Amino acid sequence: MPENISSELKRLVAERAHGCCEYCYSQTKFAMQSFSIEHIVPRSKGGEGSAKNLALACQGCNNRKYTKTSGQDPITGKEVPLFHPRNQQWQEHFAWNDDFTLIIGLTPTGRATVEGLALNRDGLVNLRRILYQAGEHPPIILDET
Repeated sequence: MPENISSELKRLVAERAHGCCEYCYSQTKFAMQSFSIEHIVPRSKGGEGSAKNLALACQGCNNRKYTKTSGQDPITGKEVPLFHPRNQQWQEHFAWNDDFTLIIGLTPTGRATVEGLALNRDGLVNLRRILYQAGEHPPIILDET
């Protein structure tokens, strides 16, 4: 049975994310597709529809994450948890490269999330390059847990 997330809760999640995907930091104001309120721990794996388990995600990240909660670290080959926006700080697991076009995974979780959600998809990298040149990227976000 589909879960209805109230418009108030959707608004809270979007505001908390400062209008950015909580995985790839794409900005809603420059998106070609609408963003989704996604369950960090999927309902199929016991995740709740509460604010502590919801994140704002672009369509690309939401589609790739789907029901995944873990992925393979490309360096160690081990299965590790994916990034959890409510329990972890983005800057502890990710960094930008020198021209702010690529997200670099700093930890096993960061690397698995970069790979599993394809945080450096060609279209995103191209958009980041253009937005950086226009002074619109990277977005300024204060991480909140």
